[in-house]
Order: sequence, then structure tokens, then C-alpha cells
Amino acid sequence: MGLGSDASSSSSRMMLLVACRRRLADDHPKMLSSFGDLGDAVFGAPGRLAVDTMLVLSQASFCVGYLIFISNTMAHLYPVFAPSSNVFLSPKALFIYAMLPFQLGLNSIKTLTLLAPLSIFADVVDLGAMGVVVGQDVSTWLAAHPPVAAFGAPAALLYGAGVSVYAFEGVCMVLPLEAEAADKKKFGATLGLSMAFIAVMYGLFGVMGYVAFGDATRDIITTNLGSGWLSAAVQLGLCINLFFTMPVMMNPVYEVAERLFHGKRYCWWMRWVLVVTVGLAAMLVPNFTDFLSLVGSSVCVLLGFVLPATFHIKVFGAEMGWVGVLSDVLLVVLGLVLAVFGTYSSLVQIFHSSSA
Repeated sequence: MGLGSDASSSSSRMMLLVACRRRLADDHPKMLSSFGDLGDAVFGAPGRLAVDTMLVLSQASFCVGYLIFISNTMAHLYPVFAPSSNVFLSPKALFIYAMLPFQLGLNSIKTLTLLAPLSIFADVVDLGAMGVVVGQDVSTWLAAHPPVAAFGAPAALLYGAGVSVYAFEGVCMVLPLEAEAADKKKFGATLGLSMAFIAVMYGLFGVMGYVAFGDATRDIITTNLGSGWLSAAVQLGLCINLFFTMPVMMNPVYEVAERLFHGKRYCWWMRWVLVVTVGLAAMLVPNFTDFLSLVGSSVCVLLGFVLPATFHIKVFGAEMGWVGVLSDVLLVVLGLVLAVFGTYSSLVQIFHSSSA
């Protein structure tokens, strides 16, 4: 239910940005190609700064999560490195070091167009791997029925909400996608159907993982699958997906950095510095799921709830009825509440995990 409602809400909030862009397009025909451009058109330089800051933090954080998942999975599959108390010499860190040269090469590719084949390949691998994982979960559940709880404590619900928001946070990509759509009238319906499909996939993946393993479910579910060639193939497939997705997700970060510091010109060394920074951050983060919840509860909530509704009020406020204004205001309030309490809950969980 939570994933379904968040998918529906995410689609609606994305369309708020599309509506704002369409309304302002006549006054700004050449500058509304991104979320940051829209922020500049609505609130000027402060609007662009707010969007750019949160955009860089969210996209870079996604990539930190990717590297954590890949390195932890590889360390689980191939325990060839001795454990170390030094975070920069741990098995996770050593696998990140091994990935960096390849990521530097992939992230040197200039445009998203050239990355499209990699993204399609990664998505196909991801769908196949998720299908196999769900099948394995069903098999495990049929063999044993661990005790499960339908609902957790309020803190657990906030924690889950943060992860859910993280999972559906693609708001920064909606304007470029809508701009490239062949039939813009059908964009909203296409977006809604896509979000519904993703919600079903994520829902099955999460529910069956918990039903199969109960409280023994690990933060990276694939490590619950045990040994064997099929388990290893699935885990490697998910790692391949994230490995090739990372350059795509870093692209908005490069766009902001190159615009601010290099006159909108391609800069390979700046990209390399950013990739290395993301890699070092991944070494320092202790827990994958806690990190997802923190990012989702803080930056992603502000990007996905607060800013779209605020922009919509600013652009359409004079012509909206009280129901429309109230709807946007409630979105802003809900976003701020989720950001405050969700971030607090995530930080408590992180500190608890670190001290355990």
C-alpha cells in the first residue's frame, strides 16, 4: 500500500512540474530544460540554487548507495580480503578501489545519448534478476514460514517511508523526459503506468523478501539467498545493473558542476574528482538501508514534495481555487513533517547501528 500510494503521489507531483513548465514556456522558450531552469524561472537565482544543491546531494547519494550495494555484495560473494577496522582498507573499500578505474572511464562519456545503450542493458539485467529473486523468495517461503508482522512501530513506518521516497525519486528527470516525448499529450498517462509497473515490481520484491525471511531479512536482500550459482548470478546481475546505471545518475551532477565552474563546457578531470569523492563517501557509510532512508527522508522529500508544490502555488496560485491551494499547502506541510521526523528517525537508526 505504501509503495502504491507513493508511486501515485510521485507521478502527480512530477506532473506539477510539467504543468509549471508548460505554463512558463512562452516566457522562457529556451531555458526550461531542467528542474534547475524551472527553479530559476519561478524564484530566480535562489530557486535555482535550492534545486541545484538538493539535486547534487540526491543524485550523488544515489550513486553512493549503488557503490555500497555493489561492494558489499562482491565482498559477500568473494571473501578474498581480510576484514579491517580501517574503513579505507576494508573489503568493501578494496572492491570500490577496484571499480574506480572503470567508473572513471564510463563517467568520462560526454552525453546521455551515448549512455542510453548501457542504461537499457542495465534495466534488462535488473528485471531478470528481480524476477529470479522473487522466485527464490517464494521457494524459501514454501519451505518455511517465518513469523512476520504486518505493521511496525511508528519509527519503523517513518524509516520505511524514507526508503520508499528514495525508491521513487526521479523528479529531476521528469522535465528532460517530457521535453523529449514524441506525444506530450500522452506523457502523463505513460508516466503513471510506468510508476504503477515499478510499484508492483518493488512491492513484490520487498514483500516476498520479508515473508520469506522474516526478521532475518538483511538490508541487502540478495545476501539472504545463500550460496549456489543461481544466487551468485542474480547478485552479479544486480551489481551489473547498478554499475552501468551510475554514470547516468551522475550526469545531472556534472551538468550543475560544469555550468557553475567550467562555463558549461565538458571537463573530464572535474568528473573524475566527483567520482572519487562519491567512492570515498561510500567507504565511510556503514549501512546501506539506513543510508537510503536518510537520503529519502531528507533531500528527496524536499525535492519531491516541497519544491513541486511550492512552484505550483507560485505559478498557478492566482487562478487556483481554495481546494487547489489547500492541496499544494498540504503537500508542503507533509513534506516538511516527513523531512524532520524521517531524518531524525534515520539518524537515530544510524547511530544505533554504529554503536551496536
